[in-house]
Amino acid sequence: MSQSAFVPPSAHRSLRACMVCSIVQPSNQFMRSGCPNCEEFLQLTGSSDAIQDCTSQVFEGLITLAQPKESWVAKWQRLEGYVPGVYATKVTGVLPEEVVGQVEEAGVKYIPRDGSAANEEP
Repeated sequence: MSQSAFVPPSAHRSLRACMVCSIVQPSNQFMRSGCPNCEEFLQLTGSSDAIQDCTSQVFEGLITLAQPKESWVAKWQRLEGYVPGVYATKVTGVLPEEVVGQVEEAGVKYIPRDGSAANEEP
């Protein structure tokens, strides 16, 4: 990562997690540059409505991934192939049906990151 991912404690309330990939960023970073993993189909950049619909302020646990391709934690959390960064272990929220359709049209199998689909994975 070329730019610092440091978030001062005073800004922790603005953190949000993507409901598709679970990356955690300040809301203004989602507004400025979207989701580094899902921007192609979520199109969050500049859209406060899309950010509200596709990210959540309610999440649990944080994982910092430096080498997602080599990490067993990345495999366990279904984060392989994503950019290095900070990810939530669980993200609470419901992705709108039309967004689920866009995600699946992009060839990504959507699995909710709130733990509700834990039994669906082999």
